[in-house]
Amino acid sequence: MKFAVSSTELLKAILTVQKAIPAKTTEAILENYLFVLEGSTLTITASDNELTLKTALEVQVSDEEGSIAVPARQLTDLLKELPDQPLQIESVGDYAFKCAWTNGSSTLPYFNPADYPQTKKVAGDATTIEIPASTLSEGISNTVYASSDEDNRPIMNSIFFDIKPDATTLVASDLQKLICYTATDVKAAGESSFILNKRHANVLKAILPKEDEAVKIAFDDKVAAVSFGTTTMYSCLVVGKYPDYKTIIPKNNSNILRIDRLQLLNMVRRISVCSPKASNHIKFNLIPGSIEVSAQDVGFEIAAQEKAACQYDGDELAIGFKSTHIIDILANLDCQEIVLKFADKRRSVLILPAEDAAENVNVFGIVMPVMVK
Repeated sequence: MKFAVSSTELLKAILTVQKAIPAKTTEAILENYLFVLEGSTLTITASDNELTLKTALEVQVSDEEGSIAVPARQLTDLLKELPDQPLQIESVGDYAFKCAWTNGSSTLPYFNPADYPQTKKVAGDATTIEIPASTLSEGISNTVYASSDEDNRPIMNSIFFDIKPDATTLVASDLQKLICYTATDVKAAGESSFILNKRHANVLKAILPKEDEAVKIAFDDKVAAVSFGTTTMYSCLVVGKYPDYKTIIPKNNSNILRIDRLQLLNMVRRISVCSPKASNHIKFNLIPGSIEVSAQDVGFEIAAQEKAACQYDGDELAIGFKSTHIIDILANLDCQEIVLKFADKRRSVLILPAEDAAENVNVFGIVMPVMVK
């Protein structure tokens, strides 16, 4: 193998796939990038067996094609220290390759490319949809934080893509809070769905293009392939049945609070300082025209409360929440005013942007209440 390439372009390509390199692994081959040179196209692959990232770039090439597995950390660190300049890479002898730049060179080992795991690809009859990069990025950002952090519950440690002919909804939940994001610009010929691992979703969001190009997602019941430009992500999907989220969306809630989002968010943050560390419980006391947020930690004899004027239409209501759930949702919604809809102190509350309250809802959250003394 022998080719020449800009050091900056090569660094950009390997940083695109770097996130698939596992932090710890018992398979030493996965600590490498796989370089495959065919003609003037260099394809770079990184994988942890569950997630695989591939990208391609054009290089100046001699007639020496081939493939090698190169150490990821050493090559990445080297390229980060080089200014933009031509770089020549060639294999020398058995299991060594040379990187030569203007005033120097480095020799590193390479490993047998045959030992690199085969990419798990989608079946030929896979379902395919197209989604704008900005919509996909916004959908992941608006939902991924609500998924569970418990690795032993893989279905809840994920984002559910619920695809319908008229729209696609992304759903994430840890069974105490739930977020739905609906994209009306993503349509399909029929109904389908898949469950994307949380970590894979975060990696995808990080590498999505900034410009609003179309992203192609092809998936079967085991693997999803997400493609844009010269980059493709292969993700082993979470297998299982996602809970029917539609059945827990509260309806006909007659008690409605309308308030500035940042005002309520900052109130909750201040009061939660005095909430019990083990539970983070706080209480909302609602009366027409006013909200009081309070918390008390009896063990440490600390307490806090704060009142604010608001638009509240409904019965007097005292309801408890885990403060971190409220903070997560309020901090991630992108709006000036929010609406909270309550039924009573035992049933879940619906949280949505005020401008969506009477229109088609783009994003909303659901939080389960807690019993607070």
